[in-house]
Amino acid sequence: MTQSPGKRLEAYTLKRPQEVLIVTAEIEGTEDQVLIYKGFSSSLRQGTAFDPDIPILPDTAQILTIDRIASPYTPDKPQYIEQGLTWEQMQPLFLQVGV
Repeated sequence: MTQSPGKRLEAYTLKRPQEVLIVTAEIEGTEDQVLIYKGFSSSLRQGTAFDPDIPILPDTAQILTIDRIASPYTPDKPQYIEQGLTWEQMQPLFLQVGV
């Protein structure tokens, strides 16, 4: 069974704990930014459910861009590894870590 995009991104950050992902996505017609770190997701613009089984990025989300940032994440001075990646550009990175 194929993992949802949100679950794949969370799995990626478990394999690369030195990275934080900031995902810009359109969810049900609303743009949101989601921070993903060490397997957990949190919305930066909306409320986040307390239940980690409720996906922040549903299967219907359209991922617009993904930024890779060095951990620890400092909102004032983020240290970007790469910015503006597309979902397609993330595929080789998923393969590198086996997710």
